[in-house]
Amino acid sequence: MKRWIATASVLAIGLSVNASAQQYGDWGPPTWAEALNGSSSQLNTPFNDGCPILNPYDGSLYIASNRPGGQGGLDIWIAPKSGDGWGTPVNAGPKINTAADEFCPTPARGNRFFFVRRSSATDTDIFVVKHLPSGFQDAQRLPKGEGQINSDREEWSPSWFQAADGREFLYFSSTRETGGPAQDVYYSVDFGPANLAQGGVNSSASDARPNVSRNGLEIVWDSNRTGTLGGPDIFTAHRSSVDEPWGSAIHLENGINSAANETRASLSWDGTTLMFGSTRTGAPAEGSADVYVSRRTKVTGQ
Repeated sequence: MKRWIATASVLAIGLSVNASAQQYGDWGPPTWAEALNGSSSQLNTPFNDGCPILNPYDGSLYIASNRPGGQGGLDIWIAPKSGDGWGTPVNAGPKINTAADEFCPTPARGNRFFFVRRSSATDTDIFVVKHLPSGFQDAQRLPKGEGQINSDREEWSPSWFQAADGREFLYFSSTRETGGPAQDVYYSVDFGPANLAQGGVNSSASDARPNVSRNGLEIVWDSNRTGTLGGPDIFTAHRSSVDEPWGSAIHLENGINSAANETRASLSWDGTTLMFGSTRTGAPAEGSADVYVSRRTKVTGQ
């Protein structure tokens, strides 16, 4: 398993440039994803639509949804890029989706695709699969056992990046220490043992569904810690090196968070787009959870 992953990672070497000089403006007010020019009227539905993340290759949007037409429960769906938005989502198919819940989709460089599959009410694991032009290959569960990426509890929201020195990092959240439902943020280096993330990213509350920027210096996640508007809310933190603890948690403003639940935020490959799910109500929201988009401008850096 490790050799297969290392072989795939060669395709990504050199792509995770050191972007410590990058600076961005503030995140703009969120937009209901279906309202973007070119978006399909089926992007958000009256059902649960969330876990949004963009494919770094083609800008397509991956989501988790329990809309009709799937394999059962939550399934992973893929919406092609269309204008400023995305087209009608298509089910990822039986190589990925089963009668169980599949969620937290994470397309990554090296034609890899990470996702989460539920095996019981208290146990979910992270899987990886190659996504070739011919379609998805057979999924493989990442290492499972004491101290490994997968435990006998819940693991959510895999987020992969490669450091400038070639090391591969996988961030995720887990209930392994809390016993659930509260989560903590962990990471693994080169798919080895799980380590508790240090710094402002973890608290005495639940800290879940992390997503890390391509250079490993910015993270977004959702938490119900003190200071939310209703919770969970989306927070961010920064650091100057992939080996340093995360800085203080910063609560995102400008309408991104609300009195509802905001969850599973993700950063685009260029860092200018933030996708997230929200249970906020009122027009134009139409489901138990919908997908929203916030954007910012890159000021400096490549």
